[in-house]
Amino acid sequence: MIMANSRPLVSLITVNYNNAKVTGELLVSLRQLDYPAFEIIVVDNASAEDPGPYLRTLYPDVKVIVSEKNLGFAGGNNLGIDAAKGEYLFFVNNDTELTPSILDGLMEIFETYPDAGMASPKFHFYYHPGIIEYAGYNPIDIFKGRTTMVGNKEKDEGQYDRAGATHFVHGGGMMVPASVVRKAGRMAEHFFLYYEELDWSEQVKRQGYKIYYQPKSLIYHKESMSVGKKSLLKTYYLCRNRILFMRRNVGMGPFFVFVVYLLVFTIPKNSAVFLIRGETDHLRAFWRGLFWNLGHNRDGQPVFSRNRDSRDSHDSRNQHKNQAI
Repeated sequence: MIMANSRPLVSLITVNYNNAKVTGELLVSLRQLDYPAFEIIVVDNASAEDPGPYLRTLYPDVKVIVSEKNLGFAGGNNLGIDAAKGEYLFFVNNDTELTPSILDGLMEIFETYPDAGMASPKFHFYYHPGIIEYAGYNPIDIFKGRTTMVGNKEKDEGQYDRAGATHFVHGGGMMVPASVVRKAGRMAEHFFLYYEELDWSEQVKRQGYKIYYQPKSLIYHKESMSVGKKSLLKTYYLCRNRILFMRRNVGMGPFFVFVVYLLVFTIPKNSAVFLIRGETDHLRAFWRGLFWNLGHNRDGQPVFSRNRDSRDSHDSRNQHKNQAI
């Protein structure tokens, strides 16, 4: 839908990977949006079948872009940026459903706070009504290289109903002005899966912007429908990208603390857990994630040769490694 009026155009961008039915459910939820000026862009990440014909039966105005390669979360969304006409971009997981006033609330953030560079809505778990998934992010733990979501798994009783600055956006729903993207740059595609939105948040903050949370806007998240709760992809990329994120975004002092904790606690503990459980495939995936960082710089380029990076990229794209976003 694109309507001529005084409101800025918002481009809603989502990525599909072999999950047209779930993406279709998202499109159906968009029919009820109150905001009068938006366009919808679906980037298909090399699914087995083109989802375009099916999605257009549900939402005729949808723009479907079919990629020849699985570009991952960041690459798929970056491809959507190329086709976007909006003054504001709203990146949303395909395994979500939106509420009618979500865009109005997010736009209010940018109208109210001149320093806003990114904004995310409140998240509820779709299959657990009234339970919060996200009400902002806490800072990164320099020991573990991880962050936690504010309010996660709490019953929503209005305790997080004040808008304000937070540390990171939620990758499942994040609005960014096109002007900020032009200034801060796009998402780093070599993350491929996990941590890319946290890294992008840091890129944006380095340009002098803040990240905001908007409780007036609500989104329902079906969470991890493609990758699954326990997968080799998750083990590999969470290990690999946690280290990569810290390499790219913290100073030498915090990074030294992180590395010491990694060597003394994280690696021995995770290795022992995988061995005790007999999960040798996960153990190998975990160690592959560790060694990737020894062979690549912070921009994902191989330190010693191109062969290893090419093999890693090839393996990633042939093992169904994209979120259902």
